[in-house]
Amino acid sequence: MSSGDKPRGQPQSPLQSESDVNLSARRAEWSARSVNAETRDLLQRDADAFLHQSVSTPCLSAIKKAEGIWIEDVAGRRYMDFHGNNVHHIGYGHPRLKAAIAAQIEALPFAPRRFTCEPAVDLAEKLAQIAPGNLAKVLFATGGSDAVEIALKLARAKTGRFKTLSFWDAFHGAGFGASSVGGEQLFRGPAIGPLLPGAEHVAPFACYRCPYGYPVDADGKPDLGTCHLACANMVSYVLQREGDVAAVIAEPARAVPYLPPPGFWQQVREACDAHGTLLIFDEIPTGLGKTGRMFACDHDGVVPDILVMGKALGGGILPIAAVICRPELDVAGDYALGHYTHEKNPVLARAALTTIEIIEDEDLIANAATVGAYAIERLENMKTNHPLIGDVRGRGFLIGIELVSDRETKAPANGAAEAVLYRALDEGLSFKTTMGNVLTLTPPLITTRDQMDRALDIIEKCINEIEIAGLGRE
Repeated sequence: MSSGDKPRGQPQSPLQSESDVNLSARRAEWSARSVNAETRDLLQRDADAFLHQSVSTPCLSAIKKAEGIWIEDVAGRRYMDFHGNNVHHIGYGHPRLKAAIAAQIEALPFAPRRFTCEPAVDLAEKLAQIAPGNLAKVLFATGGSDAVEIALKLARAKTGRFKTLSFWDAFHGAGFGASSVGGEQLFRGPAIGPLLPGAEHVAPFACYRCPYGYPVDADGKPDLGTCHLACANMVSYVLQREGDVAAVIAEPARAVPYLPPPGFWQQVREACDAHGTLLIFDEIPTGLGKTGRMFACDHDGVVPDILVMGKALGGGILPIAAVICRPELDVAGDYALGHYTHEKNPVLARAALTTIEIIEDEDLIANAATVGAYAIERLENMKTNHPLIGDVRGRGFLIGIELVSDRETKAPANGAAEAVLYRALDEGLSFKTTMGNVLTLTPPLITTRDQMDRALDIIEKCINEIEIAGLGRE
């Protein structure tokens, strides 16, 4: 088999989930008319220097400035960044954060791993203060994927089991353990080979497109009297049949996005308790206020055994992630679960601690809740005027607009979604598409109502143009 051949029986390209397609004709057309010579040269240097991988090669453009909710490319075009990889909760380059990082570099730039330091301890104590329930024991890593690996090791050590249960289409990171419990083909493809044994998967909650075949009403809400939470029942069923699952790991609110149906996590929590299985919540994209509460699981009143956070924890400047668990899970003291070089880096810890303080002091979670609720209301009204919009869903600043070519059949309007994406870029708004046809908005928590209105004006204008052009019927 040549290096370019596809293994027999494998799909020619992975199914879309959390990311845009970056090799499409529309991407090429946008690039041809939007990327100047200076940018094109930098993109070519990027392609020559980096290993190629889906989604990031080729890059969309090149950025030279990031401030507040704005990013600016090499050509001087400014975009409201309603994507930001969910790192920019406090906006880019927050002056207070930059000052705190600079002061910490001057005072103590690094602590060798054999030693502790006050910023690291302060951060650990702060996370225990804001975490749900009695979660209080912490380890740090420099990325969410590594933090997921720590959580998986901890679950194995506590339970003496190795199996996990997670959802198809989920993303939990790029490491082997994280890819194994993840459900995206991009990270599980045939070129990578066998992943961790015992990584079981079930279909996720996704009410608008229920994988178990149950319908929803006109507002996209399930009839729980009909479906009886089939999605949660499947989790219970697998835990019972397997009998020795160490952990269920999942996003409490899916970043694609989808919200759990009422009662879902309560039922899963009960099933985990009944079968001696730990519950791990991946709050890497949704934690620290994205959904209008400190953590997405706070909306459901369910406390996991282990919670993982990252992305926004470094304030959009530095990479840091954390695992926090119940004290009873502190059972592996004779072994190394992480022991990363920068695990107690004082500069990273100061960045995270200051980020949390900014979120609290500026009341950004309340802003996300209020402005996010307004955005959902406006989008619901927009839906009544635009047949291309099949579903609106979300909470706080985790917002999804699903485009369909037919509301009855729910046929995904992938082409229309991609067209909206590039037309919106032309208008100064950046976001991403997920699942191929969902416009996914994750703005910074500092976004004002006026800025949200501006973004939604752009989206409505682009959708209207595409409906007139007939692209939604493809």
